[in-house]
Formats: sequence, C-alpha cells, structure tokens
Amino acid sequence: MDMLLTMMSAKGTMNLLKTGTMILTILLVVPALLKIFIVTVEEGWAAIRTRNGKPIIRRPKGDPAAPGQVVVLRPGTHGAFPVFAWYKLVDVRCRATDLPVRELTGASGHQHRVHASFEWRPIPSGRDLRVFELDVVNVKERASNLVGAALRDAVRRIDGEDLPHNDEVNTRVLAACAEEIREACGVELVRVMITGDALTDGYVMAEALRQADRAPEAAAALHALN
Repeated sequence: MDMLLTMMSAKGTMNLLKTGTMILTILLVVPALLKIFIVTVEEGWAAIRTRNGKPIIRRPKGDPAAPGQVVVLRPGTHGAFPVFAWYKLVDVRCRATDLPVRELTGASGHQHRVHASFEWRPIPSGRDLRVFELDVVNVKERASNLVGAALRDAVRRIDGEDLPHNDEVNTRVLAACAEEIREACGVELVRVMITGDALTDGYVMAEALRQADRAPEAAAALHALN
C-alpha cells in the first residue's frame, strides 16, 4: 500500500515518466538514428558514393592525371559515415539489347539479313563503374556498335549459305570484342545471339538470274549469236 501511494505521488509520477521516456527512446529513437549510418544494398545492385549527386572519384596518390575509381559498395549492409555521404544505387543485373537488322555478306558472297541481340551487365568495380557512369553518355548504343562490328567481321569469315550455330557465333564475337567493350563501356558482354536470319531478296534474285543464264538453252542461244 505504501508503494502504491509512493507511485501516485508527484515524485513517483515523474520517475515513472522518465522511465517510460527512456524505454521509448531506446526502442524507437536509437534504431532510427542507427539507420542513418547504415546503407543496405540488395542483391543485383551496387552503390557508389556521391557528393551533390555526382560520383566521388578517388585518384591514386602522386599521380593526379591517372584515371580514378569510384567507391563501390557490394550487396550487403555497410556503415555509412559521415551522415551526409550519400550513395547512388546502380542496377548491375543482366539485360538484353536487340541490334538493328543488318545485311551481312559471308566469305563466299552470300548476303544474310541478320536479326541479333546481346546480353550485358555493368561490372561492380571501381574502375568499370566510373566508365559506366561518367565516361559514356549512352552505354547501350556504344556497346551495340562494337558488337555489330564484331558480328559483321565474324560473318565475313563464314563460308556457305547457312550461318553456324549460336554457340560458335557467340564464341567468335566474345573473343573479338568482350575486352574492348569492358574497356570502352565498363560492362561485361555476356552472350551474343542470332535470333533470325535469311538470305537477302537481292541476293536470291541475283542467284536466280545467274542460274537462268547458266541454263543449256541460254548457252545455246549465246553460241548461235556468235
């Protein structure tokens, strides 16, 4: 009874309020403050440190002219200090891009109308994300040009009317331009696929005319004229 009377007194009420405020602070305010100092990066993403919305570049000491790198955080939970050092998320998941339809000529003169696409993804490293974020205005467009040029060179070395299996085309194109695309765009070329091809209408018509000219009747008519 005495304890109850003590708690109901003014001093007891103040102590109770202080205790409740302390508990609420521990349960609500402290976790909220801790979140300010923590950056969580989900799978399939990377984070780069920024200032005023622009990536921060760190250059090697003693060589200010050397190309720098951005600060990269991989998937996981990281301490972010100081409070006002913000981070920008970058999607590093694989994506696919269709190439424009191209008319390519093989080694034997066969002309193919080729539909192709390629898969690529940003590389979560300091150097590669610097190139991806700062050096290239349109990464997809630049990578498409490099893949298209390598695909054209690969088809130029192919004999016969039929293009080879996609695995062979993929191996040739990756060997020809994967490293160049990483240096120029900061992305990994994952796979190149020909999704459709046909001999061009002009080539088919020209071949039909040639076959007609080689017919015995045409040859006999030419000899008669001579």
